[in-house]
Amino acid sequence: MKPLSFLSKLMIFTIAVSTLPVLFIGTFSYLTSTREIQKNVNRSKIELISQINSNVERKLTTVNQTLNQVVNSTVLKRALQNPLTESDFKLYNDLRNEIRNMQSFDTRLEDVVLINLQQDWMVKNSGLYRMSEYKDRKGLERLMDTPNDTTWMLTPSSWFYSEENADSAPCHYSISLIKKLPVSSLHKYGLALANFPACSLQDVVATDIQTEDIVIVVDERGQILMHPDPSQIGQQLEETGWEDTSLLADEAQPSGQFQTNIGKKAYAVTYLRSQLNGWMYLSVTSIGSLTREAGKIGLFTFYVCLFMLVLSIGLAWFGSRRMYSPIERLLHLIGRRKTDVRRGHADEFELIGEEYHRLFQSKSQLETEVRQHIRQVRAFSLIEAYQGHYTKSQLLEKLEQYGYQEQIHAWRTMAVFTLALDFTEDSAYAKKDLNLLLFAAQNIIEELLDPQSRFTPVIMDQTIVTLIGSPEEGPDSFRQAVYAWTEKLQHEIHQCLKVHVSIGLSLPFQSIAKLPIAYREGMEALKYRMKLGTGVIIQYENLNSGKHVLNVNYPTHKESKLLDAIKLAETEKAKEVNARLFNSLFSQELSPQEYQIPLTRLLNNLLVMMQEAGIALHQIRPAGSGSLFEEMLGLHTKAEIEDWFWTTVIQPMIRIFNNRQNAQYQNISEKIIDLIHHEYDTDLTLEACAARLHYNANYISSIFRKETGYSFSEYLTMYRFKMAKEWLRNTEMPVKEIAAKLRYNNSQNFIRSFRKVEGMTPGQYREAESAHSPGNIRKSI
Repeated sequence: MKPLSFLSKLMIFTIAVSTLPVLFIGTFSYLTSTREIQKNVNRSKIELISQINSNVERKLTTVNQTLNQVVNSTVLKRALQNPLTESDFKLYNDLRNEIRNMQSFDTRLEDVVLINLQQDWMVKNSGLYRMSEYKDRKGLERLMDTPNDTTWMLTPSSWFYSEENADSAPCHYSISLIKKLPVSSLHKYGLALANFPACSLQDVVATDIQTEDIVIVVDERGQILMHPDPSQIGQQLEETGWEDTSLLADEAQPSGQFQTNIGKKAYAVTYLRSQLNGWMYLSVTSIGSLTREAGKIGLFTFYVCLFMLVLSIGLAWFGSRRMYSPIERLLHLIGRRKTDVRRGHADEFELIGEEYHRLFQSKSQLETEVRQHIRQVRAFSLIEAYQGHYTKSQLLEKLEQYGYQEQIHAWRTMAVFTLALDFTEDSAYAKKDLNLLLFAAQNIIEELLDPQSRFTPVIMDQTIVTLIGSPEEGPDSFRQAVYAWTEKLQHEIHQCLKVHVSIGLSLPFQSIAKLPIAYREGMEALKYRMKLGTGVIIQYENLNSGKHVLNVNYPTHKESKLLDAIKLAETEKAKEVNARLFNSLFSQELSPQEYQIPLTRLLNNLLVMMQEAGIALHQIRPAGSGSLFEEMLGLHTKAEIEDWFWTTVIQPMIRIFNNRQNAQYQNISEKIIDLIHHEYDTDLTLEACAARLHYNANYISSIFRKETGYSFSEYLTMYRFKMAKEWLRNTEMPVKEIAAKLRYNNSQNFIRSFRKVEGMTPGQYREAESAHSPGNIRKSI
């Protein structure tokens, strides 16, 4: 066949078939693009409402935290026990200050309302009210019937503006965080409400997220909390024209998509259920807008396909004309010419096929020669692996390269055994026969042991070494199987070669990275032939108490001191102990790989302590920063590693523990002061307070002095003297009775103590105070 004829046929065929892929690609692209639009829309909607959910929950969490500070404050606790009359102005003013502190820019609260049904009062922005006289008291009292002590609820804004101009409310509804009071009592008789306008939720969409979709938030009862149309807030979804909301009631589906009709129009709805309070976040998109996008893509696909068709025909025309040139060059490379094609060959490809057939024959001969040498290369690589010359990744790569991938993935338990020949005086062989005998023993091992349960045995330092494995994880059954193999092997070698052998067994292990350690254990076990004699099977676990050969002297005591210093937030001590700990670790003679063991152990123990203390990883490290272990193993010098541990792990943990201690100290001091104020007239002791608060006495003593500047006994004495002066000024109570109430053994001790502090006796103090007007300002601690 002439080259021109072949070229013409090739060109015609190429042009004919070039149109089919273009049509197929166009149709497939259109369908795929439509599906991708739907997927992308769904994905973007989920991201949209997830972001809105995150923004709203961040705001709700801030409101909850600030309200918790108010309801747990000592000011509110005292206020709940008082009727808040005109004489309680200072207490009322302190209470108003607590409320105003909540209404910051971060919380954006419109009003904070405190209600005491027992004492018949209500405090809010506009002042103090009597609940019995309040217009909407019945609606507020019904909030006590909510099942939970803490609840988010949509409430009418008029409830909180009923005593003023109700039209001044910024929105018809408010979202209220309701907490029953007192928080620590089983009997609830009060309420704390943090209110912000439901309309303000729309700011989350309007300012933070730019979207054309309708975003709606409903509570767990289906009541609308957020809507672009404020008039629909407070209504049920069914009341606004929704035909199908059944999927929203299924709590087993926290998120998803469905289609429904709203006002006789089809919409695609993407929803997400909040894990915080059960609110549903809905993104509503018109189906019509989606179909318009698909039509645009269809038109675009048509023009693209037309362009591709024209381009394909052009490329087929020019490509076919140039396609023959590589064939001509290939003929030239194999030493043939066009004239050879005409002599006994159908076309150029038949001639090229014959030449490649001869090349494949040469390749087969080369492969046969390579297989003869592959055994030696594999043995050399295994020797390098046993000696620990590879990193873990290199080791896995080498083993997979030489055909051990199936075994290392199937095995769950492995061990290395080392076999040595024992020459005795009655042996029939001499030392010069050792290499021959080792070769024969190597062949016996390959015949007796299944290739799927072993590596190829290799000869190292006049010892045969191999790795055996099993898919079983039980160490006991694995030990029994290995011991049975070695006994059988020992017997067969003795029967065939008439020579005794000793076998050393390593500890079982699960990770192939421990191969060098196991080899050293097997060799170490063989050394005990000096004590045990010849022809023995020696298990390393019987020699080293079941421990691996690597003996790292880990500074456990220093680590414990470091963990204690971190928990106590003692920065300087922690830094000092950290330096001594790393000096101990790096004073040992270990390889770089072996240093990873104690460093990984230290990092793991720090993370365990962090988890037990309830500290999340994102509190000390930004999310998405990667693995701490990988980052640590990428460091190379002692200074880098020590500094990394301090700045990345230890110092952030100390900061968190310090913040916790400050909050805990203040809470403990307040509880002790409350006990003193209520039980000063009893035999109150520091030990009794510690037992009731479940703390060590020395611990709370140091905390109390740190927070107040006084010891427990000093503060108790000061408060008792304060009460004594109150009684001396305002009552006719005898001094002897006052001394008894303040737990003095006799009145003389009280008089001496009083004179030491005030510079006069109780009687003199009473006479001096009676000479002044009763309106004097009273001293307090």
